[in-house]
Amino acid sequence: MSNGTQSLDRAAELLSLVVRAEEPVTYTSIVEQTGLARSTASRLLQSLERNGLLERDADGAFRGGTLFEHYARRFDRVEALVATAQPTLDRIADATGETVNLAVARAGTVVQVAQVDSSYMLGAMNWVGIDVPPHCSSLGKVMHAFGALPMPRGEMERRSPATITDPHAYREELELVRGRGFAITRGELEQGLDGVAAPVRGDDQRVVAAVGVSGPAFRLEDSHKSIGDLLVAESQRLTGLLARHARKVSPA
Repeated sequence: MSNGTQSLDRAAELLSLVVRAEEPVTYTSIVEQTGLARSTASRLLQSLERNGLLERDADGAFRGGTLFEHYARRFDRVEALVATAQPTLDRIADATGETVNLAVARAGTVVQVAQVDSSYMLGAMNWVGIDVPPHCSSLGKVMHAFGALPMPRGEMERRSPATITDPHAYREELELVRGRGFAITRGELEQGLDGVAAPVRGDDQRVVAAVGVSGPAFRLEDSHKSIGDLLVAESQRLTGLLARHARKVSPA
C-alpha cells in the first residue's frame, strides 16, 4: 500500500471517529483510540480542519466541520424545493400526460430531483439521477441560457445526429431560449425524444431550477409552444410560491 493511500485511510479513520462520536473528541482521545503517532494524528487533524471537515469547540475538542453543515443545508433546500414544486409537477402531468421533471444545477451538470411519470406506456422512463450532457436536454439549455450553469467548454458531445455541437450555433440557440422563455430539444439527446423546459427562479430572481416535459416526438412536436407556455406560467407560479416561503422563514 502506498504512503498516499495509507494517509487517506488514516484521515478517513480520524474523520469517521469524530463524526460518529456523540460529543466532541479530544486530541488525546483520538490518539489513544487510533493508535497513531501524535505527530501523524496532529498532521492529519490539521489537514481535515483546514478543509472544513473538522473544527474545534471552545475547549479544543474536535467535531464535524462546516463543510458538513453546508452539505446538509444544500440538500435541505432541494428537499424543500421538491416539496413545494410537487403540486406544480402534478398539474403539468395532468395537463400533458407526459413525463414531468424538476432539475437543479449541481457540480457543473443538471441533476433531476423529482419526476411525475407519463400516463402513457411509451415514454415512461425514470430520469431521476441519470446523468445526461446539459446541452442535449431542454433542462440543461435552461440552465445554460439563464446562467445557472457555465457555458460548455471544449468539445460538446454528440448524442444524436440532431445534437447541437457547434459553440456558435449553441449560443444562438440559447438566445432563442431567453427570448421565448423556454427551451426545446428535438431529438438532441436521443432520436425521437423531445423535451420542453422553463426556468424556476428563487426569491433573488436567480434561476434555481428548471421544470420540463419530455416524451416521444410524435406526441410533442406539434405542441412545443403550448407546452412551453404552460411551463412558463407554472414556473412563474412556483417562483412566487418559493418567494413567499423564503419570506416566511427569513429572520425578522
